[in-house]
Amino acid sequence: MAGDIGGSEPSLPANAGDPCCPAPAPARSSCRKMAAAAELRLLEKSLGLSKGNKYSAQGERQIPVLQTNNGPSLTGLTTIAAHLVKQANKGYLLGSTAEEKAVVQQWLEYRVTRVDGHSSKDDVHTLLKDLNSYLEDKVYLTGYNFTLADILLYYGLHRFVVDLTVQEKEKYLNVSRWFCHIQHYPGIRQHLTSVVFIKNRLYANSH
Repeated sequence: MAGDIGGSEPSLPANAGDPCCPAPAPARSSCRKMAAAAELRLLEKSLGLSKGNKYSAQGERQIPVLQTNNGPSLTGLTTIAAHLVKQANKGYLLGSTAEEKAVVQQWLEYRVTRVDGHSSKDDVHTLLKDLNSYLEDKVYLTGYNFTLADILLYYGLHRFVVDLTVQEKEKYLNVSRWFCHIQHYPGIRQHLTSVVFIKNRLYANSH
């Protein structure tokens, strides 16, 4: 399966103008973590789910909790996100094969343990360097299929990527290419700041 959230081919949508070179954002966002509930609402909207889920947060780390209608509450960003994907009947976003499912799960864990757990500049650059190497020969995190892992990693990295300099974006060219692709996926970015990339550099070395 192509793995597109809308069911079409997994290519950059034909936006008006150059999709990777939108007009510069009027203001830089501060490097703050998006509240989990806000992120889950973005995910709900991207999945085409109607609003209605009630979220709360527990503990110092503000771990999200979803109270379900018919059963125990669900705790944790990735657990709730996977539940929403199933609720939307888009199970392919969790992986289509056993191997792909394992890779998706691996990246969901990475998002919570590595991306959410670190925010110093050194940590961020180590993370981006590792991710850049991994994405060298991949379109998406699982290879060629768009999954929930791409969505949640995009949301988790947005606060860091939006503050990168032009030189840093070029240094992490594979991350930039992947990020640009995901932010122009139908329904994913929504109200988040569009990050500007220099497209001719972005795709000159792409595979």
